[in-house]
Parts: sequence; C-alpha cells; structure tokens
Amino acid sequence: MSVPRISKEDLKLRLESDTAPVLVDARLKYPFEHSTLMLPGAIRFTGDGPVPSLPRDREIVVYDSDPNELASSRVAAGLIRQGFRASALKGGIVEWIGANLPTSTKDAPKQATPEPGALKG
Repeated sequence: MSVPRISKEDLKLRLESDTAPVLVDARLKYPFEHSTLMLPGAIRFTGDGPVPSLPRDREIVVYDSDPNELASSRVAAGLIRQGFRASALKGGIVEWIGANLPTSTKDAPKQATPEPGALKG
C-alpha cells in the first residue's frame, strides 16, 4: 500500500492551523526510549496492540526515526486500512529536529547505579 508523505514544512503549517493533525510517534523501542525529544503532543503507537483513541475526523501524521519512514509507513498503512486519514512524515523526527522545528521533552532511561564493588577491575 502506498502511504502519503507530508513534508516537515507542510506539517509545521498544519500544526499552526485550526485543524491541526494528530501526531503519532511510531519509533522503534530503542530510539524512542533513548531519546529525550518528541513532537509536541504526540501519541505513542507502534502498530502493536489496539489502536489508541484517535479522532476519525482529523488527519493523523505518523513519524519515526528512520529517514526512509519504514516504521511510520507501516503504522500509517495500518491506520488507513482502518479508515483513518494518515500520512508519514518525510525524513521523520531526525529531519524535523535538524530543521529546528518545535519539539517537547520526555524522560529517557536513567543509568542504574552500579552495585557496590561492581566497578573494581
């Protein structure tokens, strides 16, 4: 299935409009968990499990961290098959951040404190 793509410039304009699209973060587990950034207001959904509560009357834009949009295209295709108007963000979050477009912060995993004596050589 061919999934429509949206450029970062078009997405920025749409986010500033009265009918802003819903953003879905479809990054794989490691890139998501080890990042402190996400697009503002994004909902986490990787295509596994039940679809979160998404509006059917608004556009859905799915993004990931792959420049070829592999994960986001898969998730967007699944949403399209279920009747949603979905597209994938060209270049994903990497190009979005590279263009200094708005992001929000999230927690990344913290390193566990080593057990006493664990670092002795």
